[in-house]
Amino acid sequence: MAIRIMTTVAAACIAMSAAVGAKIKHPSLLFTPERVEAVGKAAKTDTAMQAAWTHIQSVADGLLGKNDIRRMEYLALAYQMTGDRKYSDKLRAMLAGIAKTPSWGDAEMMARNPSWRSELQMAHKSFQTAVAYDAVYNDMSADERSTIAKGLYRLAVEPLLGDWLLEPTRIHSLNSMGHNWWTSCIGMGGLLALAISNEVPEAAAAAEYAVNSLPEWFDFAGDIIQHKPRSFDRDGGMYESINYANFGISEALLLRLAWLNSHPGAKLEELPQLDKTAPFFSYVLYPRSGEPYSINFGDSHKNVNGERPVILTCAMTSADPVALWYLSQTAQGNFHEGFHIDTPMGLLYTPDLSKAPATPSLPESHLWEDFGWATMRDSWQKDATMLAVKSGMTWNHSHADANSFILFHKGVDIIKDAGNCSYGRPQYRNYFFQTDAHNVVKFNGKGQSTHQQYHGTMLPGNVSNMLDGGRVKYVLADGTGPMSQWLNRNFRHFLWIDNVILVIDDLSSHEPGNFEWLWHPGGKAVKRGFDLNITEGNSAVAVRPLYPRPLAYSNFVHDYPEDLYWEVLEGPTENLSGTEEYYSFKLPKTTDKVKAVTAIILKDSVNQRELPVIERREGKDWIGLRITDHGKVTDLYINQLADGRLMHLNSWIEADGWMTDAYMLAVTYEEGARPETSVDMFIGHGSALRRGNGTYFSSLAKLNVITCRDNNGLDLHVTGQPRMNFDIRTDAGRIRVNGKDHKAKRHGKLINIRINK
Repeated sequence: MAIRIMTTVAAACIAMSAAVGAKIKHPSLLFTPERVEAVGKAAKTDTAMQAAWTHIQSVADGLLGKNDIRRMEYLALAYQMTGDRKYSDKLRAMLAGIAKTPSWGDAEMMARNPSWRSELQMAHKSFQTAVAYDAVYNDMSADERSTIAKGLYRLAVEPLLGDWLLEPTRIHSLNSMGHNWWTSCIGMGGLLALAISNEVPEAAAAAEYAVNSLPEWFDFAGDIIQHKPRSFDRDGGMYESINYANFGISEALLLRLAWLNSHPGAKLEELPQLDKTAPFFSYVLYPRSGEPYSINFGDSHKNVNGERPVILTCAMTSADPVALWYLSQTAQGNFHEGFHIDTPMGLLYTPDLSKAPATPSLPESHLWEDFGWATMRDSWQKDATMLAVKSGMTWNHSHADANSFILFHKGVDIIKDAGNCSYGRPQYRNYFFQTDAHNVVKFNGKGQSTHQQYHGTMLPGNVSNMLDGGRVKYVLADGTGPMSQWLNRNFRHFLWIDNVILVIDDLSSHEPGNFEWLWHPGGKAVKRGFDLNITEGNSAVAVRPLYPRPLAYSNFVHDYPEDLYWEVLEGPTENLSGTEEYYSFKLPKTTDKVKAVTAIILKDSVNQRELPVIERREGKDWIGLRITDHGKVTDLYINQLADGRLMHLNSWIEADGWMTDAYMLAVTYEEGARPETSVDMFIGHGSALRRGNGTYFSSLAKLNVITCRDNNGLDLHVTGQPRMNFDIRTDAGRIRVNGKDHKAKRHGKLINIRINK
């Protein structure tokens, strides 16, 4: 039976590959002679590389008395670095024994229908045996090579590529299993096939087919019928979370790199996604003193990073400054799946980081519209403030967390995601995946449907309309789709003004019920007055609900029957070592429509006493705030008519002399000055702004606009439509729109801006 399967697969391979290339030279896959020689020379003068090599050799020496297939790479590199036959003899003996193994198949997987003859552990073993076979190839006799090669083909290459790639045995499609398992099984199956290609002709054809199949995975656009997202956002990034993006991309790139190494001068189809690999992992990184963090939406952890794919991308192209900066940060981490310098791949492939810039030449904010993530920060310095927002898709490794966010401040995830645990533990299904483990809104005690992780989100959320004007930043998360069983409106606006982040929830339900806000503190949380104060190390924030009602002032919540009341809830810690507290803020009355505004006040120090003064204000058809801080006043107006309740009438309001149809308006001016002297404004979803007989902004369509004035002119940041034509009031000579100089036509006190995206 095995012979028949091998024959049919071989035929399929040969049919799909017009010609199999010439025999490859060994060693040439990943531990190339050029890389080994360069490291050997560098280690003589570079103390860090010498220490790393000493560690690797000590691990290899410790393996001589064991048969640990998981770390054969250490023995392989030790042999290539030293030429000491004790390492080669050990690897040859292990390979000979492995080749006689009846099967690497997993019993549980084999019992499925159809049988899964391959899985991740087989892929991991394939990597180790591939680098081992490549390293000792020239020490083996022809018969020894042939025997081992045929055994490895039977054990791993045929099941991996047969299940995942080749007809007539293939049982998986990109639509059903096109995530990190696919690249691991194809990548490592292809790598092992490449290693043994001189001895097994069908393996040579299979390896070629495997490496040529990778672009199809990178370009996979999703599956409408099964509600599955595309593999990659068109602006870079992978929906599976940082953990699985790191793994899935790197498994594909290991095969691609090995092919290029073993086929000098070979040309492979371009992968444009690789140009965005280093920027993606940089945008989701939070640099801090010590080990950096990454945003941990989904099945990831905050100490995870994308070191592996960035290093591999550098090996195949060049180490650009962004990549060097990123690797200089991850070098301080302890992510166990990384290519640290004291691992074989890390020692060989980590580029020279001495030229890494202090900060990357990237904007401080970034949006991934396809999969609904966004990050905003106040700088790229360590221990700065960074806000990460997620809506988008729920499936597989994504959690039920539409409209959730994580806030990093002064080195700490001060408002955090609850995290993750082993998938086999009941806490994963009953808590970490669930809505309860995230900073979101629930309705009548309900969150997103638990079916979405398995069946996908029929109506995914989205994040859009990002603007970054420096001191003012804005992004909109729409989680209506994932919560549409309960809600017909689930918008969450994030408006970041100086040291205050306003979380503005616009909520509407199908029927009256109880709304509930969840908060997961990343430190000690203490309720004082209207605030929930959170501190951890040098980081501190105050969470202050403002609308629809403040928090009840004291623990005697029955004395404040109209205000929000709170409950302290418990959930498991990420490492399952115990439990931790999180907070629920609830409205005491039922309603079907609510505007909620919560201020997150960023403190400069734990003991900071003077906080921004925030006043609640209301007028006809609007609610708002006045924020006074460091000599500046910001007036915020939220238009109660602009939430879609008016079908064919525009949403005009008058507030403090301003007339506008905008959903939100924020005006900042010097304390004691007149509001109309403002040069810093935020217009959220508006087409016009007037005061008296003067026009300040006018557009046919509602747009989102931030204006910032300095001595160099006026900076405009605008989004909302693909074609924008608007007038804005200014006397500035130099105009910049979305970061680019713009020649505007002036008519009176207004200038005209036209943008075609």
